Amino acid sequence: MKLFSHKKRPVHLGPYPLERLPRLVDPAAPPPAIGGRRPSESRRPGPQSASHAFDLYFDLLDADRNGDAFEAAPIPDDPAERANNLKGGLYFLDADMVGCGVIPDEAWIGERAAGHGYAVVALVAHSRTLSGEHPGDEWIDGTRQTTADLRAAELAVLTAGYIRRLGFDATAHTPTASDLDLERVALQCGLIESRRGTLSAPFIDCGYALSVVSTDMTIATDAPLAKRGLLDELRSTRSLGWFFGRGGTRAGFGRLNGDHRPLHMGRYPMEKIKRTDEATTLIIPEEVQRVPVRAGGFPRAAHGDMGPKFQKDVKVFAYKTPQSQTYITQIGAMVPHQNGPVEIEPAAGTDDPDRNADALKALAYHLGGDMVGVCDVPLYAWYSHNGKGEVIEPRHKHAVVILLDQGYETMEAASGDDWVSGAQSMRAYMRGAQIAGIMSEHIRSLGWSARSHTNRDSEVLHIPLVLEAGLGEMSRIGELVLNPFVGPRFKSVVLTTDMPITPDKKIDFGLQDFCNKCTKCARECPCGAIPFGDKIMFNGYETWKPDVEKCTKYRLGNLKGSACGRCMKTCPYNIEGVLSERVFLWAAIKLPFTRKWIAELDDKVGNGSINPIKKWWWDLEFKDGRTIEPEKGTNARGLDLDGGRIADKQKIALYEPDMLPAGDNQGVPVKLVRKEAIRRGELAEKPAAARRRVGR
Repeated sequence: MKLFSHKKRPVHLGPYPLERLPRLVDPAAPPPAIGGRRPSESRRPGPQSASHAFDLYFDLLDADRNGDAFEAAPIPDDPAERANNLKGGLYFLDADMVGCGVIPDEAWIGERAAGHGYAVVALVAHSRTLSGEHPGDEWIDGTRQTTADLRAAELAVLTAGYIRRLGFDATAHTPTASDLDLERVALQCGLIESRRGTLSAPFIDCGYALSVVSTDMTIATDAPLAKRGLLDELRSTRSLGWFFGRGGTRAGFGRLNGDHRPLHMGRYPMEKIKRTDEATTLIIPEEVQRVPVRAGGFPRAAHGDMGPKFQKDVKVFAYKTPQSQTYITQIGAMVPHQNGPVEIEPAAGTDDPDRNADALKALAYHLGGDMVGVCDVPLYAWYSHNGKGEVIEPRHKHAVVILLDQGYETMEAASGDDWVSGAQSMRAYMRGAQIAGIMSEHIRSLGWSARSHTNRDSEVLHIPLVLEAGLGEMSRIGELVLNPFVGPRFKSVVLTTDMPITPDKKIDFGLQDFCNKCTKCARECPCGAIPFGDKIMFNGYETWKPDVEKCTKYRLGNLKGSACGRCMKTCPYNIEGVLSERVFLWAAIKLPFTRKWIAELDDKVGNGSINPIKKWWWDLEFKDGRTIEPEKGTNARGLDLDGGRIADKQKIALYEPDMLPAGDNQGVPVKLVRKEAIRRGELAEKPAAARRRVGR
């Protein structure tokens, strides 16, 4: 838990105060010392190590290390602006440290790429290690370097692809495929230093991974770190301010970062949230009809149900920025590997459901998940037909549900429906696919069946599983479960398995009452798709049902941005996570009478407004194979305090299961009958009536 807010810290400076470190005057000067070895992992892999599951993902990344540069994009000429953009993008992708610099001639160990005089270096630290034995150790030990290496490779490959789409040549140099001495370049860029025979990274006590992007793009350079004496250390890496978290977004006192918590518990204290046997919203399982993938908003648009314009838009709506273009390559490459062969015999010790649940959580957190829960999979959570129109037979009893935070700092600078929105979604989907893919492969190697379910290919609906796994409650946003610590600011990935797992209970943190008193997401929705009114029953469950048609069409047809996450941006639960906010979070959970006041206070302090200090990206559109300035401009919305004026005349279209396309209907448009859907919305059963009807 952070003590201090960092709303005034630009993203390109990163989580550690690297700007405090003394440096040489000349960026091209050699570092004071060159030799040494990196800190290594303290624990060796055992017989059940997950290290084997990483190889495929290194191969997928290294296959995209280089390529042809695209047509030149309209970006600033200022080298400092360019460097800050690249650094911000890497921190958005969860780099721990980033540096830019010149490439010394002696750093090349392969053929020097013509014109590549500049480097962007990413550093990724090992996941935390605690003394003693903890759940998941037998799978994780010996993979900390491999995991960091994989993340570093991902960062370099994505950044090189982004630079090429800006019109410059760029090559990724990864831990498994490089033409550069990564450590020599990192020394030159001032990310690491040679101290007492060790190549150490300031502020980090553990091992780390490195990757480099070499490019002919002219960027501002960081100088090598100067030799530091005791006084310099006291001012930088040992200062009292840094110890308590001033000057960065992480503190020197690890307990404030959650470093003391075992991996399987994650960094958020979900164990303090009230647990319940049933969800806080009514579900009548026998009345919930399974639906096909074909019935979703985006598949309907893709099949022409919403007309030719939206059928065209669905192919590009979330991918129309140069960042997103780099992410979808990896998302698509992982799809064929979501399933695979299973070892014949279960491994020893993997039949304990309690132990398995904790170990799976630990592995997911180790790989980069932000919130993890496990649950049984209800029948209604399985789609009836897949995207090809084939019948889906439920294959697994259990699920691991992983949430990926879309990033508070980036969300802070966005309007929610501008040009970074699609990249926020695709970054989370890409990372989730990688995590669930590695975990599923490892589970299969232990003799249990497992399949990952991603945004590109899923046999299950994620929302009911996020709810079942105790990761949140249904919210006014409707098609979204809201978490008490990251709010709605996440994407999910799921893996299903027959490995025995003890499910988590659901949670209750008072959200139904809070959302009943707060209509901010409805007020701020650009297309009026979120209801101001009360919950209804839809397909056997209680929900604030949004107008899916309106929402889908806005996200697809948004001309001044990529997709939309305006509801996430403006929700009062989209919080930074500092101590002062925890007080209000506690009150919202424990003191019902404060909820309306807290919702109103959220507006008064301007939460949900755009913070320009945090903007690191350029508003660019990738269209017809090149990067251009957006033709229609960029959404830059402030809070719409008068947005509730549509509440009295709002009509929500309710497309009930009998109005949806059949699962095997492929390529034949099925028109949306909006007039009938609005009528259904007006006649929808109320939850109180449903409870009386079923005696609940």
